Amino acid sequence: MDKTTDPAMPRTLAEAHEAVAAIRPPQTAPLSEWLAYYQQSAAMYAEVAELDRGHHHEALAIAERECQLAKQIKTRIHASATSQVDAG
Repeated sequence: MDKTTDPAMPRTLAEAHEAVAAIRPPQTAPLSEWLAYYQQSAAMYAEVAELDRGHHHEALAIAERECQLAKQIKTRIHASATSQVDAG
C-alpha cells in the first residue's frame, strides 16, 4: 500500500482498537493534535458500532467516551486561547 492510500475503515471493534492505537499522537503532542485524534477516534467507533453488531453497545460507549474527551480538550484549547488574549 502506498502512502497516498487511506487505510481501510475498521469493520470490527478489535480492528478499531488497532487503528486508533496506530494513529495515537505522542503524549507531548499539541492539544490540537489530541483534539483531532479523539474526534477521529469517536467517529471510527461510532461507525464500527453499526458494522460490528455483536459489539454495538461497547463501541457506542467508547465512541461517547472519546467524544467527551474531545469536548474536554476543546474546552482547554478555548480556555488557553482566552487566557492568551487576556494576557495580551
